[in-house]
Amino acid sequence: MFQITILALYAGAGCLLAAGQMPKYEHRHEVLFWLSLPLALAGLLAHEQLLAREILVGDALRLSIFSMTSLAGWQVAILATLAALRERLRGLSAMLFLVAGVAALGTGFSNEANVTASLTWQLRTHVMLSMFAYSLLAVGAVLAFAALHQDRLLRKAKMGLYTRLMPPLETMESLLYGVAMAGFLCLLLAVFSGLVRVENLFAQHLLHKSVLSFIALGLFGVLLIGRQLAGWRGRRAIYLYLGGFFTLVLAYYGSKIVLEYILHRPWG
Repeated sequence: MFQITILALYAGAGCLLAAGQMPKYEHRHEVLFWLSLPLALAGLLAHEQLLAREILVGDALRLSIFSMTSLAGWQVAILATLAALRERLRGLSAMLFLVAGVAALGTGFSNEANVTASLTWQLRTHVMLSMFAYSLLAVGAVLAFAALHQDRLLRKAKMGLYTRLMPPLETMESLLYGVAMAGFLCLLLAVFSGLVRVENLFAQHLLHKSVLSFIALGLFGVLLIGRQLAGWRGRRAIYLYLGGFFTLVLAYYGSKIVLEYILHRPWG
């Protein structure tokens, strides 16, 4: 299966990056990075070609839960490749590559029932912007869980392999704030670009999705304001971020599952 090849390429790149952070191979970290780069790029190219065949159907899009997850995984892999350019973030990149590889495994499980009607370029832009926002915020969710685990280890004074692979906790929190800012702006554009194209929220079964998206937007906004004005950090900021992300998951995945698999109604 082509998906297994993509997983293997991402996993290979991640293992090389992780090895470069270990004491035994620390003196070869640059060599290991340059060995990982072709694997990462090959994985990205293979993943992109698989997604193009899966999602693009003439003027329509095939948007199943699996294809949406795989697309998010591809964008996570892009961000992991960019993060690997900084030596201190390579352990984090290794984790992101693993997430991207697992997400790629679902590609190819869509069917014709998941194909949308022909879309205008405006709606295509809205869909892709929404997915880019979701992917950015998914990276932040990985960062949030990693930071929570790191904080727990530090409180117990356990300095093991995990803490060596990950950047310092302050760096993780700064990265999380940056991702939250970028994801919030993309989500804001996605939500409002979608609203101007909606004719009837009730008839198109989009009310629940819109309400949940606005709640997620509000939670991320509160986080950013609290960080800027009150210096929020630590577990409070992380839990607030995760609350916003899981609300967004409900908006996209929860709504899609209820509509298509339970109520058997079209999406949008």
